[in-house]
Amino acid sequence: MEDGFTYEDYQNTAQWLLSHTKHRPQVAVICGSGLGGLADRLTQAQSFDYSDIPNFPQSTVPGHAGQLVFGFLNGKACVMMRGRFHMYEGYSLWKVTFPVRVFQLLGVDTLVVTNAAGGLNPKFEVGDIMLIRDHINLPGFSGQNPLIGPNDERFGARFPAMSDAYDRNMRKKAFSVWKQMNEKRELQEGTYVMLAGPNFETVAECHLLQKLGADAVGMSTVPEVLVARHCGLRVFGFSLITNKVITDYESLEKANHEEVLEAGKQAAKKLEQFLSLLMTSIPPSDNA
Repeated sequence: MEDGFTYEDYQNTAQWLLSHTKHRPQVAVICGSGLGGLADRLTQAQSFDYSDIPNFPQSTVPGHAGQLVFGFLNGKACVMMRGRFHMYEGYSLWKVTFPVRVFQLLGVDTLVVTNAAGGLNPKFEVGDIMLIRDHINLPGFSGQNPLIGPNDERFGARFPAMSDAYDRNMRKKAFSVWKQMNEKRELQEGTYVMLAGPNFETVAECHLLQKLGADAVGMSTVPEVLVARHCGLRVFGFSLITNKVITDYESLEKANHEEVLEAGKQAAKKLEQFLSLLMTSIPPSDNA
């Protein structure tokens, strides 16, 4: 499980990016399945294919374009990942989270995570947006954690706290911005649980996850958040509820990735507008 990257590897990638773009981002956004359209809202955009960036893994999942895009979203300097990496693609967690430390070395101070997720909370509807208040790192229960291995103090302390992983002030601001949007559905808030995937959950697993207190389930996000908090980034995030989990043995419905992408397409515009408005609520950079 040891991290296969050295501090110098992260630095080399950051230096390569800094020398190939004039952009100096404050905010990094990881776009989940079907949410890569966010990057189309960037002005003065400059994009790099993952395959051209030293040390970068490749995205292999439909709905993940595999590009790093720099630009401005509502005046805020951003870098966006159009497509993330997952455990189920066969990547170690230190590879999945590689970009996060690169972002920190670029001068980023805020990470926004987005994902497509299954709704466990019976009150949720397809198309709802859930503000992530907390997470359950289920793979972590079995020893899968991106922070396993020697700790590099240049990034952060050996034992980072996670009780405040999702920034409280940004969550408050999210609710006031949502009110301005006059949406029919309220902004949901809850706990995201990560499973390793790539299969969707069994009925029994969904019942268990509900008992654990999870509101939405997916196969990503948590590793990036762990590494971001370890290296001192402010974090907030959203799950787009793209399907309701199956909790009834009599149900003939099945979850599938195409349905996830389709629901994502319909609700993504709402999330894009929401995030764009939220950008102005992120405190100015200390480096500014």
